Amino acid sequence: MTKKKGIEGCVYQQRLSVSAEMHAMQMKQMPCVYWFTGLPCSGKSTIANALDLNLYEKGLYSYLLDGDNLRLGLNRDLGFTLEDRSENVRRIAEMANIMADAGLIVIVATVSPLCTHREIARVIVGKERFVEVFINTPLEVCEARDVKGLYRKARRGEIVGYTGVNSPYESPLSADLLIDTVNESVAVAAMRMMQYYMKRFGSTI
Repeated sequence: MTKKKGIEGCVYQQRLSVSAEMHAMQMKQMPCVYWFTGLPCSGKSTIANALDLNLYEKGLYSYLLDGDNLRLGLNRDLGFTLEDRSENVRRIAEMANIMADAGLIVIVATVSPLCTHREIARVIVGKERFVEVFINTPLEVCEARDVKGLYRKARRGEIVGYTGVNSPYESPLSADLLIDTVNESVAVAAMRMMQYYMKRFGSTI
């Protein structure tokens, strides 16, 4: 039997005429990736939306990649095992990296529960343009905000692998930004992230 050859050795990285730096110059902004992490119902999507709107109103070019939305399309073939969660993060990070190469400020809102997951994202994106944002909301507050009742279902055993109940969440050890949603409003959190961008990356180039 003749063994079929794989594609290894047949795929090569192509040279592109327009570089990431050229895209950034065209956009007149420094691209980066805001990577939001936190427990389910911690406020990631809400605050990410507020940041995206603030950037838009400032005339900056951004795009929000929401974890739930991506699971309805790009990552709909993935479950919630640790292996699938790792692949989920890898795919999102690869997409965010491509979009940053296009000159965009990319906002990612996904649980990415393990430190190793977020390190994968940091390596793919590059630490020089990766901003880890920890939405630090206590578990009991997240449960109180859960209008879908997913925490209750997980505690009854109806959902397996739900982060914070029967699947682990590891808090970041040294996030670039920490958001306390109990004592800080969405508007204030978004403003702080805007100030961080201006200080670290500058508004325009």
